Amino acid sequence: MEGRDGMRAADADRQAVAERLRVAVDEGRLDLHEYDERLQRAYASRTYGELDALVTDLPAPAAPAASELATRPDAVPALSDAVPARPEGARSSSVTARWLAEVWLPYLRVIAIVVTVWAVTSALSTDLLYFWPAWVAGPWGGVLLVRTVAGLVGGEPQRQAEQRERRRERRRAKRARKRELAAAEGNTRDPEQPLPPAASEERVDRELPAASEERQGPVSAA
Repeated sequence: MEGRDGMRAADADRQAVAERLRVAVDEGRLDLHEYDERLQRAYASRTYGELDALVTDLPAPAAPAASELATRPDAVPALSDAVPARPEGARSSSVTARWLAEVWLPYLRVIAIVVTVWAVTSALSTDLLYFWPAWVAGPWGGVLLVRTVAGLVGGEPQRQAEQRERRRERRRAKRARKRELAAAEGNTRDPEQPLPPAASEERVDRELPAASEERQGPVSAA
């Protein structure tokens, strides 16, 4: 086990631990603060030992047809088997392609617009005008090229993907927690509870005129 604890974990292993933590929040075993703290540590973990430390106090998720109480502690599945994942190379290529699209698509859209403007003005003037879009495309493209090289070398696509996944997991956990709180509130609501303030005021408004008429009745008769 010591040899495995020191081995480097993959993205699939970190994702599997994040999924187990989300299940633990849904089951009420972790609160949102603990979940957020462990999730950040999971995506920052480098070895299997660091990942195992985040789930050692959590039981294995019960199978659909089995009870949680019937699950033995030693029957915890392997981290990489908990969630089916895509091959590492395919996932890395997808993450990199998405990051490159986020970096370069705004540039390509703007250059397409300015080149179209230049082409239309040249056509209207029946003369080939000076290609001024080069002053937009050149400097901006050089900056993006430097950013692309530095980002690929520094692992920027993977960091952004991990940040997006952390935000997605936090939102998912918060929605699940809200659903649990709403269900618990609906089950524990007392049918004899007082009316809401708006309903109470409306009932008082209806009763006041009736009481005033009863008080004025004997005076009119006199």
